[in-house]
Amino acid sequence: MATLLTALVPGQTYYCSFRANAGFGGNDLYPQIWLASNHVGMLFTTYDRHWDEYGPYPEALNRADIQYPMVLTDTVGWTLVSGSFVADSAYTYVMLGNFFSNAQSDTVHFANPDTIFPWYNISYTLIDAVCVSPVPNGCEQVHGIDEMSGDAPFVYPNPATDELFIGRSAGMEVEVVDVLGRRVWQGNVVGDRYAIMVANWARGSYLLRVHGTKEKQAVKFVLIE
Repeated sequence: MATLLTALVPGQTYYCSFRANAGFGGNDLYPQIWLASNHVGMLFTTYDRHWDEYGPYPEALNRADIQYPMVLTDTVGWTLVSGSFVADSAYTYVMLGNFFSNAQSDTVHFANPDTIFPWYNISYTLIDAVCVSPVPNGCEQVHGIDEMSGDAPFVYPNPATDELFIGRSAGMEVEVVDVLGRRVWQGNVVGDRYAIMVANWARGSYLLRVHGTKEKQAVKFVLIE
């Protein structure tokens, strides 16, 4: 948790980003760290929500203002997490982590319980280059396929304005929902570079869900003016 230099202005759009790495290999206290999760993100608050290690665990809020919806498993490189949101309060603090309950979090095990000891169900994520700005180009943003790796679906440009391209989803059913969970578009992707027109959509954050894969796949994107 950190205190913002200035309080956010309600109604103002803010652009955010950070780099994340799924730390693995442990530390002095826990020599074997073996778990990676999704929902690693950024949460803004109006109060100090700092956790004392001797106190009870904080309540899961099941939300984040900016998040990486897939399991963050890269232990070598730095994954760019970016997006924008409209402040609804004069937020003065920013936190980074997973603010979702166990029931709403997906995980990946880095090691086999038969091969390591002690067997701690703990994960940690390294964070760097945290940025919050009211200017669209004030923070690093995912704009193209150069930021994507592996076989996961992706969208570009992100943020987008008039046209959005969907990649690595050929032959799959895709739906897009807004921040309230309302479906705004659904269709079947034809080809590796499938375009949908978003010029008339409301500006803001959306979640693209891909059906037909072995595991849940979702990509967050933002529409700007």
